[in-house]
Amino acid sequence: MLIFRLAGRLGLGLPVLFLAAPALASDAVDTGDTAWILTATALVLFMTLPGLALFYAGLVQAKNVVSVLMHHFALACLMSLLWVIAGYSLAFSGSGAWFGSFDNMFMMELGFDAMSGTIPESVFAAFQMTFAIITPALVIGAYVERIRFSAVLLFSALWLLVVYAPVTHWVWGGGIMAGWGVMDFAGGIVVHATAGTAALVCAVMIGKRRNFPASLVPPHSPVLTMIGASMLWVGWFGFNGGSALGAGNNAGMALLVTHIAAATASLTWMFIEWRRFGRPSLVGIVTGMVAGLATVTPASGFIGVPGGLILGLVGGVGCYLAVDLIRVKLQIDDSLDVFAVHGVGGILGSLLVAFLALPIFGGLGLGEGVSAGAQFMVQLKSVVITVIWTAIASAIILTIVRMFGGLRVDAEVEVEGLDLSEHGERGYHTS
Repeated sequence: MLIFRLAGRLGLGLPVLFLAAPALASDAVDTGDTAWILTATALVLFMTLPGLALFYAGLVQAKNVVSVLMHHFALACLMSLLWVIAGYSLAFSGSGAWFGSFDNMFMMELGFDAMSGTIPESVFAAFQMTFAIITPALVIGAYVERIRFSAVLLFSALWLLVVYAPVTHWVWGGGIMAGWGVMDFAGGIVVHATAGTAALVCAVMIGKRRNFPASLVPPHSPVLTMIGASMLWVGWFGFNGGSALGAGNNAGMALLVTHIAAATASLTWMFIEWRRFGRPSLVGIVTGMVAGLATVTPASGFIGVPGGLILGLVGGVGCYLAVDLIRVKLQIDDSLDVFAVHGVGGILGSLLVAFLALPIFGGLGLGEGVSAGAQFMVQLKSVVITVIWTAIASAIILTIVRMFGGLRVDAEVEVEGLDLSEHGERGYHTS
């Protein structure tokens, strides 16, 4: 069983239930664990609706705010159905190294009394569904203000089944990387590396917004962005703390280091911006928060408080520099900095966990006989394979979508705004 292989690999005398496959069972439901994961499931959905939706909506022009909200809401619905139809089966069924199976399509094997560790399998499946919702939703930030709504739906649907579900199987479903002993507590590789890489590919293949960057206007509502960011922060407790799949010490420490990393990265970003431009911005400090959360995510269940502080600092500095590189130096219009914040943050955390999990940093330690260097190579190999697979598959999917209806709206539509042209609504009405 995957969980026992990982426990032996990591040498842990604690529940590593965040990677528990549905085949694992116990004699009775643990009501405390179940109550916490039910709560965490609601929190992770709250991250997308309305958290991420509002965070992104505030960053675009007023004429595109409805389109961003529509993208998030529609994807939450579509990804949920696809997860039930095939995504869950591809991620958590079968014993293949690289791909799951279709044995559990439509969740036909999920019985009323089925268990996953100490919680009902229905709760496990719902919790994982919320991850499958937010991951393609993160990619929205790369192509806002210029993409067809039909392209959003088709790309995201194919991407969930071709990219997200297989990578989930590799890491959490008993696949190849789980066998290597990869450490990804809550999705640095599964969520942030995949979403960030896909965002970069989308930004390049869909192209820049009109007259980028000279004609870009500031975010139309930093207030909405801050509200959405605050919801993300709260929801992330379910994202990381819930990934313990139990209500115990592991969940508690994951929640604590998550908060510490977010606060540290927020202040780090704020002070960099303050020193550079003479004024700290609201959009800047909340972007730093997201960078810290993305960076701590893969390590959150393996590290202690010192690790949370270090990852917050590294995430704040590293992601800030990445934004400068992607947007300013390379002139790539990853509109809302998805790769620079989520991709770079998730990758940094996925690599540094090999060292920060050591007891000297307050971590839980590595497996017996496993050195930090050896673990780092496992992390690096897993990240590289994931990034390459995601980039190639995303490019192929975008090419297919372009053949069936196109990717970009017409130039006139882009000038008018997607709200009216694509959805027939305005975000704001003036008297």
